[in-house]
Amino acid sequence: MFALVDCNNFYASCERVFQPKLRNQPIAILSNNDGCVISRSNEAKNAGVPMGAPAYKFQDFFEKKKIHVLSSNYALYGDMSNRVMNLLAEFTPDIEIYSIDEAFLKFEGFEKYFDLQEYGKQIRYRVTKGTGIPISVGIAPTKALSKVANNIAKKFPEKTGNVYVIDTDEKRIKALKWLAIEAVWGIGYKLAKRLKAVEIQTAFDFVNCKEEWVKKEMGVVGLRLYKELQGINCLDLDEVADKRNIATTRSFETNYKDYELIKERIVTFTVSCAEKLRKQKACCNAIVVFLRTNSHRKELAQYNRSHFLALPFPTNSNIELAKFATEALDKIFKKGFEYKKAGVILTDFSPEGSQQMNLFENSNPKHKKLMETVDKINRKMGAIKVKLATQDLKRTWKMKQEKLSPKYTTKIADAIKVKALDF
Repeated sequence: MFALVDCNNFYASCERVFQPKLRNQPIAILSNNDGCVISRSNEAKNAGVPMGAPAYKFQDFFEKKKIHVLSSNYALYGDMSNRVMNLLAEFTPDIEIYSIDEAFLKFEGFEKYFDLQEYGKQIRYRVTKGTGIPISVGIAPTKALSKVANNIAKKFPEKTGNVYVIDTDEKRIKALKWLAIEAVWGIGYKLAKRLKAVEIQTAFDFVNCKEEWVKKEMGVVGLRLYKELQGINCLDLDEVADKRNIATTRSFETNYKDYELIKERIVTFTVSCAEKLRKQKACCNAIVVFLRTNSHRKELAQYNRSHFLALPFPTNSNIELAKFATEALDKIFKKGFEYKKAGVILTDFSPEGSQQMNLFENSNPKHKKLMETVDKINRKMGAIKVKLATQDLKRTWKMKQEKLSPKYTTKIADAIKVKALDF
């Protein structure tokens, strides 16, 4: 049996843990640089706040509907997520962290010794009591069905207590008849539209299609989902794997025209990626750099370009990667445009220390020891103290976060202060 544990309105719930005044109030969380809405409480959804709403366009709407608008506090959300996952790990050794607010648990053989409905209630009580974050728990024979069970637990909290178990074929069929095809895990908007065109409206309609048709129209991935919804286990927990790509992308706080300013940002993004690459003990063989103007500013000239650069040798050196990133930037930068966003992506990884040497050009072997020293200093000092000369030595990248709540759990100065009264 599998369980999907999903934190309810996770970002909003994190804020409510430390600001009880926000409970039962409409909350909208904004993206990087306070750009658009990326998370909404149920109250905000009911008030009509659309996902992805640009903050500058909805300012009057927020005020009229008394929506509490907050900047994304990723330090707080990441720490609260770790606390939730650590508590979940107490219930089974087999856990897959699916996202910041979701995890799959595997209960192999548990049904012989535990009432899984009660076990799910214990999980919910432990997490909610330990963190203040409300969760929903769906338990079923497959991962896809546990997603269905979780949807039911979340949709009908009064009847289910936010815990629902699909442990009979009767429950499975009833759940699939209830679930709209567009709500099925792995069925996107375009695919749902195609399926509806051939009269597949629900998950039950889907599992009653012919297997040959599913394989032909949706491939192996669709066939796995098809069998999972029938109760046939095809998907196990994913093992933690190293990343295949590492990216740093940012929207600028204002439009940039100057090449040197953009170059500094690209180098800084590259250094950030390189540090993550070294933690993974890998080198990259290719780099991608992109530039974009602000697509929301229709009155401005629009430009969107990227450049893929295959490296002459694998490396994870800040110095070498910054040089290659600048070379890629030079290929795409054009004067006369106002740039709003840029990014760097490292890709095509190979293990550190097992690279094929080239005859004419290779990574400088002195850089390895230098990068180890730089990383050690930066970890010890708690910030980016050692930078490249092409970086702005006085600048620390800071997003626009005008409505940022305190970092209650990760910054000692923001910790909640309690006054003890002497009676």
